[in-house]
Amino acid sequence: MLAAAQRLRRSADFAAAIRGGRRAGRETLVVHLLVDEPAFASTARAGFVVSKAVGNSVVRNRVQRRLRHLVRPLLDDLPAGATVVVRALPPAAAATYETLATDLTGALASARRPRRPR
Repeated sequence: MLAAAQRLRRSADFAAAIRGGRRAGRETLVVHLLVDEPAFASTARAGFVVSKAVGNSVVRNRVQRRLRHLVRPLLDDLPAGATVVVRALPPAAAATYETLATDLTGALASARRPRRPR
């Protein structure tokens, strides 16, 4: 379980990260990362979106538990005030724990990389 200070709860927080953050996708998930430095934030926060397209409630909860367990240690590496939204895609239902871990770390690293000039 994530600590209360590390969880996203309000839909406005989810929307801000999805609309204003950097997006990086992999086969099983999409990561939205918003690096913002509000004065009140002492830690990075994470939220999860696992829709019915992923599977029934048992499958969705299993995917969300796995993602939550994988994100917990990664939040320490992010700057305070960062917001991460992890959106599971339908292939996440059949993915192994190792596949989810690889996709999550790869997508998060990709979202943290600075943008290339155009």
